[in-house]
Amino acid sequence: MLSYRHAFHAGNFADVLKHSVLSLVLDYMTRKEKGFCYIDSHSGAGMYQLADEYAQKTGEYKDGIAKIINDENAPEALAPYLSLINSLNLSNDLSNDLEVYPGSPGIAKAFVRRQDSSHLFELHPTDIKHLEDFCQRWRKVFVKQSDGYKGVLGLLPPPSRRGVVLIDPPYELKEDYQKAVKTIIKAYTKFPTGTYILWYPVVKRDFSDKMEKDFIDSHVKNLLQVEFCLENDSEEYGMTGTGLFIVNAPWQLAAQLEEILPYMKTKLGSANTSYTLKQLIAE
Repeated sequence: MLSYRHAFHAGNFADVLKHSVLSLVLDYMTRKEKGFCYIDSHSGAGMYQLADEYAQKTGEYKDGIAKIINDENAPEALAPYLSLINSLNLSNDLSNDLEVYPGSPGIAKAFVRRQDSSHLFELHPTDIKHLEDFCQRWRKVFVKQSDGYKGVLGLLPPPSRRGVVLIDPPYELKEDYQKAVKTIIKAYTKFPTGTYILWYPVVKRDFSDKMEKDFIDSHVKNLLQVEFCLENDSEEYGMTGTGLFIVNAPWQLAAQLEEILPYMKTKLGSANTSYTLKQLIAE
């Protein structure tokens, strides 16, 4: 199945959490001069036009990034993320709508340096063309239309022994929940010092509970879990929340999330909104 298009959801509340965390992780990685490898298993198009029919049909970004982009009281932990979005929308001010929103490759491109390399995987025939166009002037980036799960494992460990891996499949197939976890467990075996970020939607609680159990039963160490749920769990169709499993998170990330999560609840949530942050597996 290749029907999923992230263009419908670009800039929504799930992206705010995922991309703010990705920005903090990449910002941390650049504090050392030695290069690192960024690997993205499901890259999407790279950049999204918020005025196009996809984004406008759902308008999800209006209840996500648009609500915080110009907030002068946003916590310091969101500064790397919000500064990046603002830099891509230089004509934007308080009276204008956002024009573009970056996917995870767009976030990564803003942080990687000459000594860093990037490997982007995407299967969708339309999005891979957009991704290739987006990457034309990006040095040391390698784009492949192939299975991102296999691609991740084939690149580990990177020569620099420093790396960030993002896995955020569309979960069109329920098998993706276990496949994504198994991929990180296998990747950890090959490269235990890498930083791994696994995004998941909260659709049916049984799925994310099984992901937790699979990690706990594995040999993976130092695993942080964060969730932000707009609504209470529901058996009805639809995503009520978003979450991340983060292996080998930068030491200050938990404290930064303690700033970000209550802020997101205030700005993006309602009375039913909740969040959790826990060290699922110790170091």
